[in-house]
Amino acid sequence: MRSIIPVVMAGVLGIYGLITAVIINGKMDAATYSAYSGYAHLGAGLTVGMSSLAAGLAIGIVGDAGVRANAQQPRLFVGMILILIFAEALGLYGLIVGLVVASTAEGKGKGLCSPYNV
Repeated sequence: MRSIIPVVMAGVLGIYGLITAVIINGKMDAATYSAYSGYAHLGAGLTVGMSSLAAGLAIGIVGDAGVRANAQQPRLFVGMILILIFAEALGLYGLIVGLVVASTAEGKGKGLCSPYNV
């Protein structure tokens, strides 16, 4: 049962992307959607995606080595969990930054990006 913890923690990173997608989708309106909001939402999605990618890579490496070490020496379980928590924090920080960027995209940037054909 201890060996499944890295898999669950990596699955949580996918939930971060889903949360961001739902929040961005809720803020989209075809009539008032500006280029500034589009770029801000793109930046928010990329922020969450890249931070989750880095966190997933760290969780994968630590999880692989930690599960193998835990099979040989059970005392290493606490250390593995601590490192996994720090790796998960990378994805959580990206989620926070992405949500801040996505939520402030609506009010700011009025008139900054206008269409070329106007």
